[in-house]
Amino acid sequence: MFASKAQQKSLARLKNRADFLKIQSKGQKWVSHGLILQLMPNELGQKRVGFTVSKKVSNSAVKRNRIKRRLRAVAADILPLHAKDGVDYILVGRPLTATRPYEALQNDLKWCLEKTGFTK
Repeated sequence: MFASKAQQKSLARLKNRADFLKIQSKGQKWVSHGLILQLMPNELGQKRVGFTVSKKVSNSAVKRNRIKRRLRAVAADILPLHAKDGVDYILVGRPLTATRPYEALQNDLKWCLEKTGFTK
């Protein structure tokens, strides 16, 4: 099931480095084959999502950007429907993110949300 455009607009973006560092140091983390999910409740009452892919995954900027595009697509489809409000989410790309089937990435994100307990 895919999220509608209105549901996708409910996701705000994390862009500040300080927010990323705070979530990475104090938040919860769950690892799956295709991605890593890091999350932490926020005081804003809205869902915010950020994406990161390090150079350890690939030295090629083209490959890293492709991984980020795939993560953005998965987040746009899954988070509006299955994620709780008032939580910041960071999706971290892994080497398998580039080649893993899209349905498997969707299942990975749903599985991580269930394991952390931050699903609707």
